Amino acid sequence: MSRVAGDAEHVPAGMVPRQRELVGYLRTHGAADVTELARTLGVSASTVRRDLDELHARGLIERHHGGASATGSDMLLTWPARSASRAEEKQRIGRVAAGLVPEGSTILVTGGTTTEAMLPHLAQHRALTVVTNSFVVANRLAHAEHVELVVLGGVLRRREMTTLGHLTVAALAELCIDQVFTGAYAIDAEGGVSRTNLTEIQTDRALLAAGRRLVVLADGSKFGRPASARLASVDQLATVVTDVSAPPSQLARLRERGVEIVMA
Repeated sequence: MSRVAGDAEHVPAGMVPRQRELVGYLRTHGAADVTELARTLGVSASTVRRDLDELHARGLIERHHGGASATGSDMLLTWPARSASRAEEKQRIGRVAAGLVPEGSTILVTGGTTTEAMLPHLAQHRALTVVTNSFVVANRLAHAEHVELVVLGGVLRRREMTTLGHLTVAALAELCIDQVFTGAYAIDAEGGVSRTNLTEIQTDRALLAAGRRLVVLADGSKFGRPASARLASVDQLATVVTDVSAPPSQLARLRERGVEIVMA
């Protein structure tokens, strides 16, 4: 049986089994760095780098500094799989996070399968302004009549269906945002919120810094994951909403540094 769950059985032929597992892993998880892939596949980092370079040359993945991600079309196809991963935890986290939003406030919600779990509960608010660069978020809230929806313009990032670039960042300067709600590829009590590649990172950093308070939604699997590109330092975090699987040592260190921990 394959060591990597997900879409490994549905990738193109003509690859060794290890490469099929690698592509399947990226299609399920979206992105990963070399260290994570080497550990998952049980091979050396140099082997992973060679495989990534070959798969990128064939157009099967997108290569980034320190790692790789699924192609844009793959990311859209595997969104249901990403949503299904730890779905119960995400639903609890989303419900609790929505409860942190006061009536009449202005919030920014970034794209992602964990923040998506907030949206049904936000739609029930009587007076709320939601700013987003995510077409998924916008679509989910389009018919919530009491939610004022502000969609940030910019260049379309197809693999996530979000906008990015200087137009997105410029629009943020026109808005007064009370809280930013974001998911996380990785979170650490020392390194803060991180992701696996440096590409397009300036927009994401600007989004996370756009509000008075930054609230991170992260299930326990996101803590201590290896990542190479920092999005927000621990000092920027106001609140982390997580579940009981989060490592107690990580939570204790975050509390020591003044971060509110809310358990879902």
